[in-house]
Amino acid sequence: MSSLLNQSASLIAFVRAVEAGSFSAAARNAGTTPSAISKSVARLEAELHAKLFRRSTRRLSLTPEGQAFFERVAPLLQAIDDSADALRPTGGARGHLRVSLPSELGRLLMPQIHSQFLADHPQVELDLTLLDHHVEVIREGYDVIFRVGNLADSDLKSRTLAHLDMALVASPALLEAWGNPTSIEALRALPFVRYQLNGRTLPIVFANGETLVPRGRIGLDSGFGLRAAALEGMGVAYLMKCTVQQDLDSGALVQVLPELPLPALAIHSLHAFGSLTPIRIKLFADFVQQALLGWGGQSTR
Repeated sequence: MSSLLNQSASLIAFVRAVEAGSFSAAARNAGTTPSAISKSVARLEAELHAKLFRRSTRRLSLTPEGQAFFERVAPLLQAIDDSADALRPTGGARGHLRVSLPSELGRLLMPQIHSQFLADHPQVELDLTLLDHHVEVIREGYDVIFRVGNLADSDLKSRTLAHLDMALVASPALLEAWGNPTSIEALRALPFVRYQLNGRTLPIVFANGETLVPRGRIGLDSGFGLRAAALEGMGVAYLMKCTVQQDLDSGALVQVLPELPLPALAIHSLHAFGSLTPIRIKLFADFVQQALLGWGGQSTR
């Protein structure tokens, strides 16, 4: 009986059929025929002495044995692909790329993701999660995530892409009602839309070391929500300046206390591939970095 090591084509056919949802879809993706995929899977089932799929005319579903086998085999094949990809010195990105981005950076990047990154790399399939709260890279299956601010100690491979200017902003209507503050003490009296991380309101730290804990009736966990609330006149918001630059230019928002500097915050990419970074991750991080620098981000060099 042949070893499973000699069944690489059958293993790939099995994983691709599960991912695609049918033999027909897997065959289209691989440039072969449904019959070839079916025969490869049948050879694998004979080798394992187990039924991997429940077959019917309408659907293809895994048996419990098939599910258990897929959960073990799929990560191994992905690791092989990633290792080979990382060792390629040149070439375009390809394959599946799962990314988590802060919500407002994702909003700003979306046109360029479509017109530049995906256009330049037609073999990439991109899944984006636009969230500001922290995700678990390995447990939740992300290839790369992007975070703003200081990083906690981690086994993840990190790369600092740029430093972004921060700004306090409010609507003209809010400042008309409450007055435009000229000091941090006066600012404390204004209502804020509070940024919350894991249910805790984060303080605002000025470049001189002074700290302000925002007070306000509404707390939000995303830059998207903070910007929307600020535009509605609900309070002062502390945001990456690049995410509200258009609003400042149009007059929809006004910068509060612009003469008091706020420390720039770093944005990082993080992944769990160690030093063997797949090229699709490197190229996407390069793309994000160039966009940040184009928005006025400060280089890390």
